[in-house]
Amino acid sequence: MREKISVQELCQIGVFTAIIVACAQIAIPLPGGVPLTLQTWGISLAGMVLGAKNGAIAAIVYLLLGAVGAPVFASFTGGMGIVLGPTGGFILSFPLMAYLAGWGERKGKVIWLVAGLVAGTAANFAVGMLYLSWVMSVSSAVAFTLAVAPFIPTAIIRVALLPVLGRSIKAVMTKARVGI
Repeated sequence: MREKISVQELCQIGVFTAIIVACAQIAIPLPGGVPLTLQTWGISLAGMVLGAKNGAIAAIVYLLLGAVGAPVFASFTGGMGIVLGPTGGFILSFPLMAYLAGWGERKGKVIWLVAGLVAGTAANFAVGMLYLSWVMSVSSAVAFTLAVAPFIPTAIIRVALLPVLGRSIKAVMTKARVGI
């Protein structure tokens, strides 16, 4: 049985896709080639606020926009070259990351939300690292050093702060009768 998406939900997905795009542009280049951006904050936030399904859809829309060449990825880049390039695994895992954040939020308790955020982050790191290792023909240890280790501190901060931030945004949207 197919569940329809309302016009309101489509608008919310669009808004959160735009938030992800904006977060991706806040980028600090790092020596390993994987920039430090806020897009994982936007991805996790979309999952938390929109729910697992709609958060994943926002991430898929973001991914597809970038894949067809829209300059939505870090530093206003886009195209299949980015998706299939060394950092493409991180991007490809975004729908799963959003879904897991939404799954954790749906459970209601903060411990489940944190578990969902940690699981989404772990999935993002694992897929990104393995893909980078494969594309660059380097060991998993090298890929971990280049593309995961530098981001662990910010991932910890994200998992610690997003439950408060995401739930605050969700509460404001609910009070404003946006219908989340």
